[in-house]
Amino acid sequence: METIRFTLNGRPTVLEVDGDRSLLWVLRTDLGLTGAKFGCGEGHCGACTVIVDWQAVRSCQLSIRDVLGKDVLTIEGLAQGGRLHPLQESFVARDALQCGFCTPGMILTAYALLLRNAQPSRAEILAALEDNLCRCGAHKRIVEAIERAAERG
Repeated sequence: METIRFTLNGRPTVLEVDGDRSLLWVLRTDLGLTGAKFGCGEGHCGACTVIVDWQAVRSCQLSIRDVLGKDVLTIEGLAQGGRLHPLQESFVARDALQCGFCTPGMILTAYALLLRNAQPSRAEILAALEDNLCRCGAHKRIVEAIERAAERG
């Protein structure tokens, strides 16, 4: 067991855990944050995406030890003060989800993109989402939702 200290959704967090456990499973089972999903377990589908130090990462590919001293943001931490983040609002307004399984990963990948580039082109959005899979066919609406959020600034 190790003591792992990091910031989770803006709050200091201290855990006594096996440092080799995946970040995904610690988030889901130890902390009850189920927004990051287990998809492929190989880092290829994007369902487990979270933000670590302002970068979109696959939580299934990181150990909890990898976030020692870092800032971690999950989909649960994106909304503030009971209000959805503008990107989340845009997804709702564009009906940019169907089953919702990929949605948290898509939103957090888009969030990281918008942190780097507040006005991305469609090509840049498509490139950012390239490794996030939507099996329901909502991809067109997802791209439109991100474009709309970028327009709103």
